[in-house]
Amino acid sequence: MTIDDTRAADMATELVRELRDVLAGDVLAPGDPGYDDSRHVWNGIIDRRPAAIARCASATDVEAAVRVAARHRPTVTVRGGGHQVAGSAVCDDGLVLDLSFMTDVTVDPTTRTARVQGGARWADVDRATQRHGLATTGGEASITGVGGLTLGGGLGLLHRAYGLACDNLRSIEIVTADGRLRTASRTEHPDLFWALRGAGRGLGVVTSFEFELHELGPDVAV
Repeated sequence: MTIDDTRAADMATELVRELRDVLAGDVLAPGDPGYDDSRHVWNGIIDRRPAAIARCASATDVEAAVRVAARHRPTVTVRGGGHQVAGSAVCDDGLVLDLSFMTDVTVDPTTRTARVQGGARWADVDRATQRHGLATTGGEASITGVGGLTLGGGLGLLHRAYGLACDNLRSIEIVTADGRLRTASRTEHPDLFWALRGAGRGLGVVTSFEFELHELGPDVAV
């Protein structure tokens, strides 16, 4: 092992230790039970081995993980649905912020809105909204992650009737690079909200989305 390899191993060990000190969710390192399952994504060709996987349980965990990452400066990727063909949810030798345990969807049928955590997939959203006869533009494949599709614009079956997924956003909660949780909307941090709606990848870690919902009946043209 070279000096550089030794330094990298020491930094990875310290990164894992600090993450375990501050996160409520699990932190996995190579060799830990569940590590290999957590680094796999939809595209089976992708075979990357991060130094640490932080399985965040809440927005508080995400804030803490981002602050630790700011001190150690590893490559950081975010795993939401893990569906992107390029496999950008995982990296070699860096830190994966795994949101796959943050999948709650809360629907308010009165205001016709849904609050969706950053690790949810469109199956989670559709299951919750359709109980109330409501829907929003989402992925055509139910296993698609809400985060990746929405931050990239978001084509879906309903987009001709109701616009892209990003057009149906009311607000976004995001942890920015300084480790702070912010709400972005048309009235709060509107410049950040503008950027997130279609070009949002890389601007932070989105912990939840607030979507506008629409009645879905047999007369809706898609």
